[in-house]
Amino acid sequence: MRPLTLWRYEARRAGWTALLGPPAAVALGTSVLLVEPPSSDSVTARILVGVLEMAVPLVAGIGCASLVGRDPAVELQLAVPTPYRLTLLRRLAVTLGCAAVVAALTAAVLIATGWWARWPESHGPVAGQLTWLAPTLALGAVGFAAGAVSRSPATAGGVVATLWIFQQFFADVAQEHRPARLLYLFATTRGAVPGDWTANRLALIGTAVVLLALAVVLLGRTERLIGEGDQ
Repeated sequence: MRPLTLWRYEARRAGWTALLGPPAAVALGTSVLLVEPPSSDSVTARILVGVLEMAVPLVAGIGCASLVGRDPAVELQLAVPTPYRLTLLRRLAVTLGCAAVVAALTAAVLIATGWWARWPESHGPVAGQLTWLAPTLALGAVGFAAGAVSRSPATAGGVVATLWIFQQFFADVAQEHRPARLLYLFATTRGAVPGDWTANRLALIGTAVVLLALAVVLLGRTERLIGEGDQ
């Protein structure tokens, strides 16, 4: 199979959530500004940056959570020369890649139009890209690892949604202790202790790497994958 054909196939297998979720999240998030215009430019800028930090990572995480356990004949996948976990990693790359492209383009528009700089905590046009990159990788890794553990897209998606909701509604609790602050997903728009923002972003990326490594190990255990159909 030619590389381009292969990646097109993996994009289809990743599903519409992976492909259309990020642009839909951006569209719905920005539409709030049309329904009820904010009272100031800084509030508008916060909402726009918040779409990148909150909405895009959520749909990316749910998309990654849906990757494991969707193939109806996983035994056939395990019988081919290409390791099944490599196939899933390609779909993970497609899912996160789509989110990254949409987020980067949206950020570029905000920077070009000046809205990016109107939020005081935007951290500049370069380092500020960690605003969406860190939580997207973190929630994507949570979803993928939860899928590898549970072998259930619904369960893994529920883990992602629960974590996202918990951090939304209990932001004050997350700010009370430094370990929780370092793993807080919304430090750019919901606040962070001065000096903790960079450490927070790096901690989220490091956590994503650990969770992805765990998922790769679990997906290499074929006896677990063969039992998917019984779930």
